[in-house]
Amino acid sequence: MAVDFRKEGRVAVFTLNRPEARNAVNEEVSTEMENHLDVFEADPDLWVGVIAGEGPVFCAGADLKAIAEGRNISTERGGFAGLVQRDRVKPLIAAVDGPALAGGLEVVLSCDLVVASTASRFGIPEVKRSLIAAAGGLFRLPRAVPWNIAMEMALTGDPITVEQAHHFGLVNQVVQPGEALTGALAMAERISVNAPLAVRKSREVMIASRFADDATAWRLSTEGIAAMFKTEDFAEGPRAFIEKRAPVWKGR
Repeated sequence: MAVDFRKEGRVAVFTLNRPEARNAVNEEVSTEMENHLDVFEADPDLWVGVIAGEGPVFCAGADLKAIAEGRNISTERGGFAGLVQRDRVKPLIAAVDGPALAGGLEVVLSCDLVVASTASRFGIPEVKRSLIAAAGGLFRLPRAVPWNIAMEMALTGDPITVEQAHHFGLVNQVVQPGEALTGALAMAERISVNAPLAVRKSREVMIASRFADDATAWRLSTEGIAAMFKTEDFAEGPRAFIEKRAPVWKGR
């Protein structure tokens, strides 16, 4: 298996599993990731996903050997890694415990949150190989870090440290080496105690309104809360508060 998939309670864990190739993305990785994402999105009992990498490298990017041989490394629907162009509704957390470079950083940028260890570094070195970061890096990176920092990373190809990534807002939490997955699972648990439909709608509205004008953002927010009023979980929240107990979410 190029991508291991397992369930831990409400959390789905996707693990890039080509350590001998620095978890480089080939067609097998992209196809398996897309198939696992299909299962994740369709399973009502899975609320949050975590993407990790086996071995000392999170992901070194595209499998250049496969590219040189003219082989496809993407999927039609999800694009690179079966992920970067995919429409989805459930939150994903990147658990980075080692370098995330080129397409590896683009995988990270496709996630919603990032937990990274001090063994990590982040970069888009494509220009060093007469390539560009075409799997989302050139427009997602400037949304995640200040413009000049993203421009420096794109033009020099040099990586930044995890401390810099945290300072600039790319990384949510920094942990010790070997603890990225544990930290990401803990963050997933913090999310999973909340009403799943409200989590997904909050993510949806934030993404849709990021570059919208105020009128559009207000409309999206109003439509979002109206959608919550129609759910069973909307009644459960206040009821649990009144009864002084933890809510039991149904996700409907």
